[in-house]
Amino acid sequence: MTNGKPEGNTMHNNNSRPATRRIVSRRSALGLLGFGAAAAALTPTLSKMAQAQNQTQNQPSPPAQNQPSQIITKKIPRTKEKLPAIGLGTFMTFDALSNQPRDSVRGACALHSALLLSADRLGQVMRRFWDAGGRLVDTSLLYGMSEVNVGEFARTLGLTNDVFVTNKTWATGEYLGDPSQAQRQLEQSLKRLSRDRIDVMQVHSLVNVDAILPLLKAWKKEGKIRYVGVTHHNPLYFAALEKWIENGDLDFVQLRYSIRQREVEDRILRAAAARGTAVLANMPFEKARLFELVKGQPLPDFASEIGCENWAQFFLKYVISHPALTCAIPAPTNPDHVAENMGALRGSLPDNSMRARMVNHMESLPGFDKLLQTPWYPGKKFNGLVRLPNPRPIG
Repeated sequence: MTNGKPEGNTMHNNNSRPATRRIVSRRSALGLLGFGAAAAALTPTLSKMAQAQNQTQNQPSPPAQNQPSQIITKKIPRTKEKLPAIGLGTFMTFDALSNQPRDSVRGACALHSALLLSADRLGQVMRRFWDAGGRLVDTSLLYGMSEVNVGEFARTLGLTNDVFVTNKTWATGEYLGDPSQAQRQLEQSLKRLSRDRIDVMQVHSLVNVDAILPLLKAWKKEGKIRYVGVTHHNPLYFAALEKWIENGDLDFVQLRYSIRQREVEDRILRAAAARGTAVLANMPFEKARLFELVKGQPLPDFASEIGCENWAQFFLKYVISHPALTCAIPAPTNPDHVAENMGALRGSLPDNSMRARMVNHMESLPGFDKLLQTPWYPGKKFNGLVRLPNPRPIG
């Protein structure tokens, strides 16, 4: 949440994409999940998983193909701090603790083995993301065990204080303006991530934003967080996002942006650029639906002009080439897909003429116009704490 030309039916397991254009899971925002106590109780298990993952990864990781000095970076407008233009999302993908064992094994030992396999895979995702020059990791207390896993794997890899963490709070309190729930959420996040400060804290899906945004600004003054922001993925709330960009004195805004969902280009991205607000793009692959659409389709010949080797890079380069965009946050579960995604940080970015050409090509493909009317995550299944509605959401 890729790439090369698909061959045959390769949608038979949760981590496959069509041949070298494979599908991975992508992040979204759902309702608040009451899992804090369960997560705290399971933290020792995660520690053991991370230790096991570290022990089973004694072999050196693949050489970094992209050192930070060689990759595409963007500046946070208000501070000029540079970030690699591709980050790592964690919704669904890092929510791994409740993965079920394979059908051929049973019992607690089998579950433990399945968890270690999952931990090993996710640990490699984090490792290869970092080796490729990635720095920004986006998570939330709403993403099941994702926040816990981010903290565990960062510690295992020795990256706790180096990862640029963008997190979120979803709080309503017992009464209007009650900050206690948000305060508890912050303390829990700091503990899970083993940090004294979080880089970016965002009001998740604008929930109680009038009360929570001033609290985030107070935390910023106190040094608990570095930047404040708001998020939403639903186009129904784009007007509200624009209002907060215009009037909320935001450091960051996170929104949905892809080659299919370009609505934000007309007003919101322009507003963000004018106000000096950094922009994070979620759903750059439209919940894996873009890969389903191009399954069996070769890349257009002109893609080589901007260094695209696969569809993931084609989709990501469109997103990060917008001058207002700071970082796109796809969410891979397969280490090989990380390498494919991070390849978008190499080579040139499309100019306006090339961007129009890319859109025209996608519009020529059957089904592109109806893509947003299809369910999320085609061919994918997740077994974490977070459960998608059934039938799966569309839009």
